[in-house]
Amino acid sequence: MMNSKDDKLKSIGKLLDIMDELREKCPWDREQTFESIRNLTIEEAYELADSIIENDKEEIKKELGDLLLHIVFYAKIGEESNSFDIKDVADAICKKLIFRHPHVFGDVNVNNDPEKVKENWEELKQKEGSKSVLSGVPTSMPSLIKANRIQEKVRAVGFDWEAREQVWDKVKEELDELKVEIDGNNNEQIEKEFGDLLFSVVNAARLYGVDPELALEKTNSKFIKRFNYLEGKTIKKGKSLKDMSLDEMNKVWEEAKQFD
Repeated sequence: MMNSKDDKLKSIGKLLDIMDELREKCPWDREQTFESIRNLTIEEAYELADSIIENDKEEIKKELGDLLLHIVFYAKIGEESNSFDIKDVADAICKKLIFRHPHVFGDVNVNNDPEKVKENWEELKQKEGSKSVLSGVPTSMPSLIKANRIQEKVRAVGFDWEAREQVWDKVKEELDELKVEIDGNNNEQIEKEFGDLLFSVVNAARLYGVDPELALEKTNSKFIKRFNYLEGKTIKKGKSLKDMSLDEMNKVWEEAKQFD
């Protein structure tokens, strides 16, 4: 049974009261600033991402609580300088959501098409005064996620392949250019071409409905699991990986695949 709206509001109010008291009475909480908790917020976001990948609902709940605390914390700091408070934060996002969803709160028809919603979203951002389609992409965002976000944003204004199959010619082109630079042993150009190749692969993933960050993380997890199996099997035999041939390691590696 889900909680009532009143119960939800009471819990949010309790959190606000706790934050007020912590800010007044706790030496650590009292000395924090926007800058000092920034990295902690990023860490909490990654911990939430981990729990989502693991599909651990209990951990997702806990990590969301940690992030909610940070939002309340920032709002409290803003309130102390008379810049903004939690009401201003909530009002701002409510206003944005209503403005950017005219198909829900207005009379715009998107024919139940998620892609049309994305296109409208970017157009409305321009009306809000955004300097560029890409101005909202954070500089500090991890490069793989950033590449995907860049491509999503430009797609929303029509800058994309006419047919997704066309992307494979671009991937092949970038791979061929990388091979040329590798043959020429030009390290600076090799780095550039690797970047171009990765960007085109991210593009392909997006076009085929794959989240490249999630896909790579699943492969990372799979590799770690297989390598741990390889290590464990080796230790049980009293051997060291350094003493094994590649063929011996590959044999155990193939065994590990059955546990994927």
